[in-house]
Amino acid sequence: MPRPMVTVPLDIPDVRILSTDLSARQELVITIESTKTGGACRVCGIWTTQLHGHDDWIVVRHLPVFGRPSHLRYRPRRFQCQKCEDQPTTTERVAWRDAHSPHPVAYDNHLLLQWVNATVKDVSRKEQVTYDRVLGVLERRIQAEVDWTAYSALNGLGLDEIALKKGHRDFVVIVTARLADERLVILGVLPDRKKDTVLKFLRAIPARLQATIQTVGSDMWEAYTEAAREVLPGAHLVIDRFHVAEHYYAAADQLRKQELKRLKSALPEPDYRTLKGSLWAFRKRSADLIPEEQAVLDRLLAAAPLLKQAQALREALTAIFETPLSKAEAQLKIQAWMAKVQAGGLKCFDDFLKTLTAGWDDILNYFLARANSAFVEGLNNKLKVLKRRCYGLFNQYLRQNP
Repeated sequence: MPRPMVTVPLDIPDVRILSTDLSARQELVITIESTKTGGACRVCGIWTTQLHGHDDWIVVRHLPVFGRPSHLRYRPRRFQCQKCEDQPTTTERVAWRDAHSPHPVAYDNHLLLQWVNATVKDVSRKEQVTYDRVLGVLERRIQAEVDWTAYSALNGLGLDEIALKKGHRDFVVIVTARLADERLVILGVLPDRKKDTVLKFLRAIPARLQATIQTVGSDMWEAYTEAAREVLPGAHLVIDRFHVAEHYYAAADQLRKQELKRLKSALPEPDYRTLKGSLWAFRKRSADLIPEEQAVLDRLLAAAPLLKQAQALREALTAIFETPLSKAEAQLKIQAWMAKVQAGGLKCFDDFLKTLTAGWDDILNYFLARANSAFVEGLNNKLKVLKRRCYGLFNQYLRQNP
């Protein structure tokens, strides 16, 4: 009785199948040969069809077939150039496999997909491929340099860092762009956040693309701001409003800690316990509070008038950033806010006022087109999640060096 058969397309260009066999380990071995009639000379580049011979047999791991590992077996041909004086020979290159790779491109891409929610060791075990081979996929499939020809305009540029190891200050800089069609792309991963490193990358951007950069979003790190001003003088440097908010929220929160410490000594224990949960109630914006949180916050602010004053000032500044204002209008409103802080006598905002003054023009640039680095932050958060899922990829394979 004939065995049932299923035909599966190989989907590899310019080859024909010579035979299929099962190895002693019951793995599929597919013997193929190229259908190309020639190749380009490695010296002069002229196409030659003069066959000179064959290299040794090569066996590479390929995509699984119905859960069974498969391998491709083939012999690259050698062609001899008739135009060069010494008639050199050139080994045939195939489009479906990178030179010296143990896998076809299709299997490399398959391994990359297996990395989703997994580690290198997980993929190595599941695919029965060595750890080094799995890690080697990064070297082949992750670009080490930017292909600037792929872009016609960059529009908005973002500079921000993530830490490879939490608490170790081992930062890499993620350079991103938001294109005209709102598509987000990672342009580079820089090995550190020094000014020279950032300058080198920005200078590597072709002049035709530098001219298309309208905004550069970043935090207040001087290496970013100085490098952007030096290389991209025609772009608006925008200190991200969310980084600004971090500073004045942190200032108000520092006062919360001080007031809670005071209240713990001043209030009876039962009264102090009613303030449990005030941390998140205070940190949230008033509009986002649920009734239970609002009740806790009301008790806290009633017991700490200074904190009530700080919370009102914090909310007022946030409202300015959320109001559609021109840069000139925003300047007047923020100056009035600063005067109100100083007149109120609150000391918790002193450092923030210095920060605000130091980055004054770049912070106000937000109001030119309400540009911000939210797209950078969102992308970086995804990268941090990916890093955690992979238990940290701390080697240089992740770092691009244009």
